[in-house]
Amino acid sequence: MVKNSIFSVAIVFFLGAFHQASAQKGPKSDIKFINDIEVGFAFPEDNLNIVKEKASKSSMSAAEVRKSYATEADYIERATTLQFKYSILLDTEVETIHNIELFEMIDDWYGTPYRLGGSTKNGIDCSAFMQVMYSELFGITLPRTSREQYNNVRQIALTDLKEGDLVFFRTRGSGVSHVGFYLQNNKFVHAGSSTGVTVSDLTDPYWSKNFLKAGRLEKMETPLYAINP
Repeated sequence: MVKNSIFSVAIVFFLGAFHQASAQKGPKSDIKFINDIEVGFAFPEDNLNIVKEKASKSSMSAAEVRKSYATEADYIERATTLQFKYSILLDTEVETIHNIELFEMIDDWYGTPYRLGGSTKNGIDCSAFMQVMYSELFGITLPRTSREQYNNVRQIALTDLKEGDLVFFRTRGSGVSHVGFYLQNNKFVHAGSSTGVTVSDLTDPYWSKNFLKAGRLEKMETPLYAINP
């Protein structure tokens, strides 16, 4: 009986001491912290003060500023995916895939079937594809046929090839009959008759055997690759 009484007193004393300590400390500060956590953007810029500051320096609202960061996140993710994809395809370093607009366009057209005389995604031929590339990327109107394009460029050495230069081939007959858009590391994008829009290698035996000329537009004051670095 004595032991039970002593045990009961000890329990009451312990509970009283715990309650008193809790009352002195007040509510736990981390409860408020947990309630105040805001799950949202992962950018370091996602800080309320920074968002407010950017909004105050522009015509955008805080909500629009935050949305712009989301857009930037989407862009970075898309760019990174393209860079890895085409660095593998071109057998080059990821850091060399910097013209995102160019590779987005290639990716959009990749696999489009070849069709002689065609100029849409239902089917396109090599020279029409060059027209689309130059028009959308550089705002330049190229002649319609590969022969006309061939006659409107200044010949350059293979060692001088830069992104955006044209490469010409003799795939039938004795004259020029095919054209491609040079990228880097001996790779070029083109609309092949048996492959559709694809990326090929100048050192491939077929393309090496049928290569005619590499060219750059005479009327360009600066090389095409310098327009969209």
